[in-house]
Amino acid sequence: MHIFYTPNVNGNSYTLSEEESKHCVKVLRLTPGSQLLMVDGIGNLYQGHITDANAKHCTIGIDSVQHNFGKRPFSIHIAMAPTKNIERFEWFLEKAVEIGIDKITPLLTQHSERKVVNTDRLEKIIMSAMKQSIKAYKPELGPLTDFSTFIKEQQNGAKLIAHCIDTPKPLLKNVLANYSEFTILIGPEGDFSPEEVALAKQYGYTDISLGKSRLRTETAGVVACHTVNVIKEDE
Repeated sequence: MHIFYTPNVNGNSYTLSEEESKHCVKVLRLTPGSQLLMVDGIGNLYQGHITDANAKHCTIGIDSVQHNFGKRPFSIHIAMAPTKNIERFEWFLEKAVEIGIDKITPLLTQHSERKVVNTDRLEKIIMSAMKQSIKAYKPELGPLTDFSTFIKEQQNGAKLIAHCIDTPKPLLKNVLANYSEFTILIGPEGDFSPEEVALAKQYGYTDISLGKSRLRTETAGVVACHTVNVIKEDE
């Protein structure tokens, strides 16, 4: 069944945006009576049917709603330096949303090779992945933030930094107990600098390992996201 992102649902009917209406009527060729799903980004999954198949303002009649659809008892915030090849960061974003994530913040670090991001494009990737994986909660995309600024911001729960500096570090999977909120920092292709790691630890971050393999930035982000989901879902 086709699924649409429909924020601000109110009442027993909803009119799709012009872009979504065109996709629904012109591309998918749905007609009056066609069944579809809608998610509003704040936890509600709606089932409905088309009442007016207009390519500019397609109207949906709402038949039922599930509240708190897919709600998890834990949250994940990954702050990661965007890769030089933005397609790799976009791949991470898509996969993290599919797996389950609550917030992503692009980081500007000492070794960052990419210092700008197209927020509108990233938001579209989030929405597409959200619909594809039938997620009713839309992850928040934070602004591109300087590392030192981010470190000093208040974060609840476990605060973790993954890096490749050769020091004894516990595996991520072994430090997740007793927490339900996680902020995980992932560095750029050149890794965090020793000064950044020291600053993070000064502000309460614990350094962690994602395993024996040396991972690409985007792979590390996916591994961190998946590890937390697997461990916490099994508790």
